[in-house]
Amino acid sequence: MLGDFAHVPDARPVAVASRSAERAAAFAGQHGLERSYGSYAEILADPDVDVLYLATPHAQHHAVALAAIEAGKPLLVEKAFTATTPGAEQVVAAARDAGVFVMEAMWTRFQPAVVALRELVADGAIGEVRSVQADLGVDRAYDPADRLFALELGGGALLDLGVYVVSFAQMLLGAPDTVTAVGSTYPTGVDAEAGLLLGWDDGRSATLTTSLRYPTPGQARVFGTQGWIDVLPRFHHPDTIVLHRTGAEPETITRPASGVGYSHELAEVTACLQAGRTESAVVPLADTLAVQSVLGQAAEQLGVAHREDPGALG
Repeated sequence: MLGDFAHVPDARPVAVASRSAERAAAFAGQHGLERSYGSYAEILADPDVDVLYLATPHAQHHAVALAAIEAGKPLLVEKAFTATTPGAEQVVAAARDAGVFVMEAMWTRFQPAVVALRELVADGAIGEVRSVQADLGVDRAYDPADRLFALELGGGALLDLGVYVVSFAQMLLGAPDTVTAVGSTYPTGVDAEAGLLLGWDDGRSATLTTSLRYPTPGQARVFGTQGWIDVLPRFHHPDTIVLHRTGAEPETITRPASGVGYSHELAEVTACLQAGRTESAVVPLADTLAVQSVLGQAAEQLGVAHREDPGALG
């Protein structure tokens, strides 16, 4: 992400914080940052830091976000937003009560190709959207020492990769009425894989797959009453979509991202803060809560008991 600040003229990275002063100093030196801190409390007290990017493990987001909101620091919170639905609700409530800007770092929604997809859907290019398919999986060797397989850090496929497929479906269809999940778990208690069927009372649906156990193409397809749109791999940061209108030849639309692709969400944060907004219209907090609810329901059905880390501040 740091390299993409070059594409955002009104923002620059200045400091980093970690619970390890040595790691923070090493990171700052490697990336040319002005300051480093050996605790989160120190960076929250820095008056020259205007906004924080929270990229700790998922289970640590809740405690650090609440402390940042109390300190009046705007936040860009990496996905998954928190480890649990109640945790997300508490962070959102605190942000709204305090009038502090908070946005989930769902960079997919800002990718130019995804913006083009949403514009096509809004213009009725494929009629009414009735179904979404999406997959995102990797083949990751099981290692209990890896944070991806650590329950106390919010590990598992759902929070790390499944958040993308769920957010993509929610972006196009809204919050589902039913969630059905099947999958498997690792000995550490995190989910290894999950297949989700989201249902809406009017018959719409989303079929989603996520996995740490096997790789998938990482593609998505949006079905409408008058055609469909393919989002080419990997769909969560695509360059190309293909529009299939009923009875017409396919149309390939390519919209490359600036830099690696993080610059677009960074620009959104900057624009929101400059305009005095406390939420993004692209990733509103209501959407974040809806996605977190689906992830929570799926985890519960798989027997995965995620929890927040109350000692994350150190």
